[in-house]
Amino acid sequence: MVSGELTEYTEMVGSARTAETDRMIARALEVGADAIINVRYMTTSVVESAAELLIYITAVKLSDGSET
Repeated sequence: MVSGELTEYTEMVGSARTAETDRMIARALEVGADAIINVRYMTTSVVESAAELLIYITAVKLSDGSET
């Protein structure tokens, strides 16, 4: 059994995570969100040489107080 970190893979996943987080934040701003209250990351293996990165972000629009 061999163990150790696959540094290229770690860097690739980290880069993808950063890029997608930035994209999700931009999308939340586009739709008028006032805050992001939750972020969840999941990584799954699809096949031996590929992985899937899923990011879930919950964004909310706060009431401006004019609604009753």
